[in-house]
Amino acid sequence: MEPQRGPEAAALRPGWLALLLWFLVLSCSFSLPASLSPYLVPQVRTTYNFGKTFLGLDKCNACIGTSICKKFFKEEIRFDNWSVSHLQLPPDYLPSYPANYSDDSKTWRPVEISMLVSKYQNELSDRRICASASAPKTCSIERVLRKTWRFQKWVQAKRLTPDLVQGLPSPLLRCPSQRLLDRVVRRYAEVADAGSIFMDHFTDRDKLRLLYTLAVNAHPILLQIFPGAEGWPLPKYLGSCGRLLVSTSTRPLQEFYSAPPDQAADLAYQLLGVLESLRNNDLNYFFYFTHIDAGMFGIFNNGHLFIRDASTLGVIDKQEGSQAASREEENQDIFSCLVSGCQAKLPSCNTIAEKQSLVLACQQLLPRLLQEKFPSPVQEAIESALTQCGEDARPDLEVLGAAKRLKDILRPLRTCNPRFAYRYPDCKYDDKF
Repeated sequence: MEPQRGPEAAALRPGWLALLLWFLVLSCSFSLPASLSPYLVPQVRTTYNFGKTFLGLDKCNACIGTSICKKFFKEEIRFDNWSVSHLQLPPDYLPSYPANYSDDSKTWRPVEISMLVSKYQNELSDRRICASASAPKTCSIERVLRKTWRFQKWVQAKRLTPDLVQGLPSPLLRCPSQRLLDRVVRRYAEVADAGSIFMDHFTDRDKLRLLYTLAVNAHPILLQIFPGAEGWPLPKYLGSCGRLLVSTSTRPLQEFYSAPPDQAADLAYQLLGVLESLRNNDLNYFFYFTHIDAGMFGIFNNGHLFIRDASTLGVIDKQEGSQAASREEENQDIFSCLVSGCQAKLPSCNTIAEKQSLVLACQQLLPRLLQEKFPSPVQEAIESALTQCGEDARPDLEVLGAAKRLKDILRPLRTCNPRFAYRYPDCKYDDKF
């Protein structure tokens, strides 16, 4: 005869059943076949346990922004070395990384993931921030920056004015106009509500991120305020995560130094056209380079040449005029010294000549691109124009004239075929081509 069970035994029965069921599930999970679909067996991903450090999220809000972080965590941005079965972050010391970007996880397009400065410069900058507050190397970067007099002025500000950016090292902010700074605030893509020249919708976090970006490298800001969709020769800004920036992908110009003559002529012609548009445009901004190298220009898959790196691009407002910094040394602080020595001096806006970017391009880029590519009479004419264009001692008008003459030589050397997709087949119907 079965013994009677009391109410305590009845209450314990469901608990024992649950425990038995848990052991059965656990034993099955260890014996599942390797070929079982990953959609049926959730995989525990540990990639982003250290990925946040790789992205620089551990340093926010002393970072660029977080607008594209979800894309990283949802694996809708994939580094080129990622396979389906194994995700591995690339080395963290590289300045940029080729990657792929998706909006639907089915179609992918190439993008470039960039650091504003090198890993070494980031570490040096963080140490400088701690040292400025006499704090140890493990100090809170954000807390130190929030206590600075400059940031406290930003917190109180309703509008970004020239006095708030004086002393920052970027060429963009060397002599800013109010019109330019309003454009920065109105088009800043790392805030929820853009479109106003006032910073009422900026949180303190937003202000610190904008200030930090302007102090370290204004490249992402230039991509946002002068977008390629409006005809500016810059790649599309897709967003930022921590201290990494994502933009559309281009191949650097140096990869085309050995290009065939028609392609070399086409790229040189485009480069001269880009520099001309920076000097003369409908918005009356004069853009100039303080430094040029081949890595600063890139070519899209369709053959179109763009500015790949705008970090050394300065802007002078020809319409409103620029407000030069007064008593520059009094406006310097830790934000002036994050990536360069505090003693670094930039030339006055009044001394920037119209020829400056052309001289740099004719000295350092175009000779490498065009050397020994054409028959003798044409090659000699090209080299003569390059020599005159690259002589800094010549007056502006002579340099501009030499650049125009070089464009005229290059124009008929370009061919009209599908290899140049950015202007084909339009070139077939263009009499000027």
